[in-house]
Amino acid sequence: MADVRDILELERPVTPEISKDAILGIKKDIPAKKKMEKAAMKRPEGMHRELYALLYSDSNKDLPPLLPTDTGQGYKNVKAKLGMKRVRPWKWMKFTNPARKDSAVFYHWRRETDETKVYPFAMFDKKVDILSYTDAEYSTHLVSDTWTRQDTDLLFDLCQRFDLRWYVIYDRRPTHWSNKKIEDMKERYYEVTNKLKKVRNLSGPEGKIIAYDAEHERRRKQQLIKLWERTPKQIEEEQQLLSELRKIEARKKEREKKTQDLQKLISAADGSADVRKLKTNKKKVQPTKLPKTDTTAQSVESCTGIKFPDMKASGVSLRSQRMKLPASVGQKKVNAIEQLLGELGIELNPMATEDICQNFNDLRSDLVLMYDLRTILLNYVFELQTLKHQYESLLPGKTLEIPASLIINTGEDSPSRPRAISEMIDVVATPSTPNRKRKAALEQSNVLKKIKSRT
Repeated sequence: MADVRDILELERPVTPEISKDAILGIKKDIPAKKKMEKAAMKRPEGMHRELYALLYSDSNKDLPPLLPTDTGQGYKNVKAKLGMKRVRPWKWMKFTNPARKDSAVFYHWRRETDETKVYPFAMFDKKVDILSYTDAEYSTHLVSDTWTRQDTDLLFDLCQRFDLRWYVIYDRRPTHWSNKKIEDMKERYYEVTNKLKKVRNLSGPEGKIIAYDAEHERRRKQQLIKLWERTPKQIEEEQQLLSELRKIEARKKEREKKTQDLQKLISAADGSADVRKLKTNKKKVQPTKLPKTDTTAQSVESCTGIKFPDMKASGVSLRSQRMKLPASVGQKKVNAIEQLLGELGIELNPMATEDICQNFNDLRSDLVLMYDLRTILLNYVFELQTLKHQYESLLPGKTLEIPASLIINTGEDSPSRPRAISEMIDVVATPSTPNRKRKAALEQSNVLKKIKSRT
């Protein structure tokens, strides 16, 4: 009948769960008390589990303990664990504290077995070992012009009483020590102790010499006082000076970097010339074989002008591909190369023979190298002119002479004269078209001139 009801989608009575008790016909009634407990212990709907756990910690509805416990049963159910041994007897007895010098007697409860033991808190009574001196040692080694015997004895007595707590010692100093500072007291104490250690030849931790510089300590405190008493205006001025110092250091590093780059370019140009001389002395490669470039030449060319791609790929390739400029060359350098080649009467795309490819690439590499050197030279010359204007604006009536070897002739004074290669190479940046740095330098020099003229 259950299958028929399922086919017809009719409701059927709930089938009882099959268990051992159902098969045997045993009816097990749950006590009403347990049912009520289960119903009462159910977590209310909407309450978080962590919050409900704070209400009850076990099935007996015991409140959580006020103090951390390790029993897990709460403070209501903790039971004393009594053993079968006899309880150790306690006794009301008297005791003395060795740290006290007045022999005061106190009473407390204590086990009878610990009656003869020393008071346990006496272990915290720590004393500093202060060296003492005799009359003979003082008269022989410890006499001072600024400290008398009575003052020295009083100083060591204060050090013994207050365990070298120098600010307490300075506070408890006598009235006639008003002119003595804490540095003077420390200097006298360490001076005496160091001399005693040397005279007695003490070794180990007891014979360690302690160096104390009183003058350095005074200067240090004075500097701290000055640092603390700075005004907001002084702090702001200091921050400005620090920022200016950082700018000066940054400009110094930039100049050093430019100098290093210039030295690299000059050394690379000398090295490339030597490499080409070596190449001319080598034998020519057969035209039927693919040419192999020299590793040393590649390393030199990589750090100088243009690094052309190495055609070592398998398959057929055109020799003219070796003359193609790489993508790393900027458009400014490409324009400069084209104008120079036109000035020299050389084709932009010559016949790609073996000799022409090598010599044409070397020529363009030299042109790019000359372009870089020319740019760097113009920058340095312009900086020199800027410094000259600043010098003349700060010191009116004086002129700064620039050597003739450093003056670059751009050819503007004689238009009929044909421009040289060194002039033609600078087709992008000339002194007549300064960049941002040059404009800023010119504006700075003009501002300085105006300020100087007003004053």
